[in-house]
Amino acid sequence: MRSVKSLIAAGAASLFSTLAFAADMPIAPPPVYAPPPAADFGGWYLRGDIGFSNQKVKDVHYTRESAYTPMTSFNQTSAFDTAGIYGVGVGYRFNSWFRADITGQYRGNSNFKGTDRFNATANGVPYSGIDNYSASKSEWLVLANAYVDLGTWWCITPFVGAGVGGARVTIANFTDTGINSFTNAPSLASAPTSSKWNFAWAAHAGLAYNVNPNLVLELAYSYVDMGEGRTGVLTTYDGQTTGNIFKFKDITSHDLKLGLRWNFDNPPPPPPPMMPLIRKG
Repeated sequence: MRSVKSLIAAGAASLFSTLAFAADMPIAPPPVYAPPPAADFGGWYLRGDIGFSNQKVKDVHYTRESAYTPMTSFNQTSAFDTAGIYGVGVGYRFNSWFRADITGQYRGNSNFKGTDRFNATANGVPYSGIDNYSASKSEWLVLANAYVDLGTWWCITPFVGAGVGGARVTIANFTDTGINSFTNAPSLASAPTSSKWNFAWAAHAGLAYNVNPNLVLELAYSYVDMGEGRTGVLTTYDGQTTGNIFKFKDITSHDLKLGLRWNFDNPPPPPPPMMPLIRKG
């Protein structure tokens, strides 16, 4: 019986000795947490825009140059009405500051009014005249754009960008009415609808507001150069024609747009840091 008690006592003493030795051993430090690298991610996005244009044309010119030969002075005024802009696009963000997209816009009908006032001489006899033009214009505009984001403050990101592409300019409902003091008779001519594709380019600037990691609102300005427009062949009211047209040279626009971008593939948030193990002394 005494031998059993001796064995139990010896075992208990050995257990306490092992626990005491283990308590004195140093505990391995927790693994060091390394935060993920700063967001430098790529991701696709869709975009949509609405807005309005403020358009100008450098010159509206008849292609029969001999019509301008008798003129001794010439003055032209012209203006487009404001028109709506509706656009969609798809893009890719390459990193935290550079992105690019391809956009397509329909630019709605804009009414045009123009007036030519001139003085001329025919057979040594001076005379004056006036021509009034009216038409409507619309475009399809396709651009490949690149943007640089300039930093973010209070969820607002200013940006600049540029784009190149093509514009399909359509001139419709063109009429030319005029009168001059030489003949003292009114004239009337019209032209059918005509469309033309041109090289187009644009410069962009704006502000983007980050609603959440996926949704961004934009307020943007764009200067767009869409090339020229052309009428169909001009015909007088009695059916006569010389086979000539009018050219709308150098059509430009100052656009103001409100848009949104829906981002995909945003990086997941970093995991929370590991809690360190605490050793009691």
